[in-house]
Parts: sequence; C-alpha cells; structure tokens
Amino acid sequence: MDIFDRKIANRLQRFGRLSSADLAQEVGVSVSTANERVRRMASGGEIRGWHAHLNPDAVGAGLCCFVLVDMTYDGEADACAALVTHDEVMELHHVAGAHSYMMKLRTRDTASLQAFLAEHVKPLPAVLRTETLISLDALKESPVMPVDGLD
Repeated sequence: MDIFDRKIANRLQRFGRLSSADLAQEVGVSVSTANERVRRMASGGEIRGWHAHLNPDAVGAGLCCFVLVDMTYDGEADACAALVTHDEVMELHHVAGAHSYMMKLRTRDTASLQAFLAEHVKPLPAVLRTETLISLDALKESPVMPVDGLD
C-alpha cells in the first residue's frame, strides 16, 4: 500500500459512507483513481468488508464480556473453527500467557451468556476451563485502527 492507499483506507474506516467524489478530494486523487484503488484494496484483502457499526443495546447484545479459554492441543483447531461460526463471538484471539484463547462475546444478558457457554463452549472436547470477565462499561470500542505511514 502506498501513501494514497493508506489515506483512502484511513478515511474509509472512519467514514465508510463517504462518496467517491469526497474521498478523491480529501485524498488528492481523481474520482476514477480513488474508485480503482478501493476496488484493488477490496479484491486484495486490505479492505475486508463493509459494515454498519450497530448500537449493541439497540439490537439486544448489550452484555459485553471476555472469556479466557484453556484448551488442549488435541481438538483445538476444531474448537476454534466451531467457535468462530457464532455471531456472539465478536473476536477470538490466540494469546500468550496463562490461557490459550480470549474471546470477546456479546449477548443479551447474563442468562444468555450462561446458555451460550453451556451450549457452545464448554461441550467442546478441547475446552478444559473458562474464565469470564464481564465488562461493566465500554469506555472505548472502535473498529478504527491506526494506519501506519500517515503523519
């Protein structure tokens, strides 16, 4: 990615509904150049998709928690493949330290969380134990990440 791709990516992640004309003007390229670069980044995997950032409370996913999962090596890949299929699993990270994985989950409430863990996590053969941390308040949640190479 050159500097123009980085500028385009940065603007799009912050303002996904920006028109092609506005995007081109802000980045300093022609509209056709901006469109071609966006198409190239989308087909090349630099842009992974287009999404609306929803209010969790409005859609019944107001409880945010982080689940630390300890797994055995045998069956670990199958367990991970099963976990990522659920919409409740917002993120799944293989982590260094005392635990194997950390999941960010969103559910309606603690009863939904308990049901999800009992039905979809703990029955997996590779799962040894879980530890759940419930978020009391999200001071910042953002899909926006720093784009290296911008001043």
